[in-house]
Amino acid sequence: MIKKFIDKLLGKSTPGTSGGKPHFGKREEVPATVHGIDPELVDRRAAEVVATLKQAGYEAYIVGGAVRDLLLGLRPKDFDVATNATPEQVKGLFRRAFIIGKRFRIVHVVHGRGREHEVIEVSTFRAYLDNSAAGQQVSGNEKTSRAALAGMQHAVDASGRVLRDNVWGPQDEDATRRDFTVNAMYYDPVSQIVVDYHKGIQDAKKKTLRMIGDPATRYREDPVRIIRAVRFAAKLSGLGFTIEAKTAAPLVESQTLLADVPQSRMFDEMLKLLQTGHSIASVEQLRKLGMAKGIYPLLDVAVERADTPFVKAALLDTDRRVNEGKPVAPSFLLACVLWEDVRKSWTERLAQRQHPLPALQDAIDDVFDKRIGDVSGRGKLAADMREIWVMQPRFEKRVGSTPFGMVIQPRFRAGFDFLRLRADVGEVEEALAEWWQDFQGADDERREDLMDQAKEEQKTRQKAQQAVVKRVPRPAPAPAPAPAPAPVAAPREGGDADAADAGDGAAEFTADGAAAPKKRRRRRRKPVGDGSATSSVPGPEQDA
Repeated sequence: MIKKFIDKLLGKSTPGTSGGKPHFGKREEVPATVHGIDPELVDRRAAEVVATLKQAGYEAYIVGGAVRDLLLGLRPKDFDVATNATPEQVKGLFRRAFIIGKRFRIVHVVHGRGREHEVIEVSTFRAYLDNSAAGQQVSGNEKTSRAALAGMQHAVDASGRVLRDNVWGPQDEDATRRDFTVNAMYYDPVSQIVVDYHKGIQDAKKKTLRMIGDPATRYREDPVRIIRAVRFAAKLSGLGFTIEAKTAAPLVESQTLLADVPQSRMFDEMLKLLQTGHSIASVEQLRKLGMAKGIYPLLDVAVERADTPFVKAALLDTDRRVNEGKPVAPSFLLACVLWEDVRKSWTERLAQRQHPLPALQDAIDDVFDKRIGDVSGRGKLAADMREIWVMQPRFEKRVGSTPFGMVIQPRFRAGFDFLRLRADVGEVEEALAEWWQDFQGADDERREDLMDQAKEEQKTRQKAQQAVVKRVPRPAPAPAPAPAPAPVAAPREGGDADAADAGDGAAEFTADGAAAPKKRRRRRRKPVGDGSATSSVPGPEQDA
């Protein structure tokens, strides 16, 4: 409190306020004997980029989350470098370097080729600027104000959100611009010194996520920091990290700021939450912080269904693959999240006697329109999701040429993994997934045996499904009231025959006038002979 009062008297302020000079922190150089970073955990290519920049006379450090992970004894997956060299100067030092971005200009230095290539992201130290200055404000957002941003190096919108930030400055100002204290440290792999301005090492030891400056102001500068706070909390929760109360307090209230962030950027941030190896922890953090709904519609669906057996199995499988260093595709996870919608819509169409395949295609189109919209909904992502879904009914057909055509499709593995998850939760038979597991890795002879086995199973299933027709006896008719006795007439010649031929069901009477039991006439079969047509029921002339 005393320090704040003195700063106010001297005209100082914390970053994010408009009055006085911001406090950029005190530079502390922490040696290896104190921070204890293992040099073996540092990526060789990132160290080479730093060394090249330093040899050219520039300052250069590994920065951000990589330093945080190194302090915690973890091997970082990505390495970023910060320097006082401009993007053009960085590009001139490396054979394969590319300047990217307009909002934040950075350089990608590429090492290697093909799948084994590695990208080291190099950014220039940025200056801290007062975002309340009227001359920097423009209308619109990142998408609508491109013309207004032409020629500007730094600009914000009316809410204080940074739309462009390419003004270079000293290292202490660059550290103040960063979000969390544990992400604002700089490591020199040559001298093995960590440079810390905002007590990041202390916060790392206390396992605290603390925002630099005023949290509400920093969320307004870049609303995506709201999602980053959740992601870092989820990633580090297993190590015991928690969000500082002051940093967490404005999160829910600031959530409305995300409505102005372009949908494509929100889509990418959603995937980072679900595909960085901590999806289950991310869902738990969203619920814990009261942010289970309202960040992004598709993320709302994922959080809502995270406890259902199928989606939970998909999230766990994604986390496992990431932690094992295996690739993951957003199309697969999103196909799992939205499968419930597709299956429900498809079932409704089948109940209306629509053809199965067109009904499935129509159901998929409806889900795309409802859940994904224009964000990647009609691009490669949608094509891959559609192929995974359309494969599912085809897995039921294991005869003919279908199995051979299935296993050579580019997306077969994704479709099979989807089937595997369905079998794990009991949606399809386990034997079906095991059959396809064997078939895809078998030789030709074994495949023929498997198809013969499938044919026998199909015949057995068809016999079991055939309905057994049983003859149901007709109920006995209620007895009719006895008719009044008729006068007995004298028989005429042939009368007995005429009475018999009066028609089926004609009543006969006994001598005392009671109704005699009705006689049934047995229909005679056609005689087998020369094929001439004769009546099967004889007439009176034949009986006579």
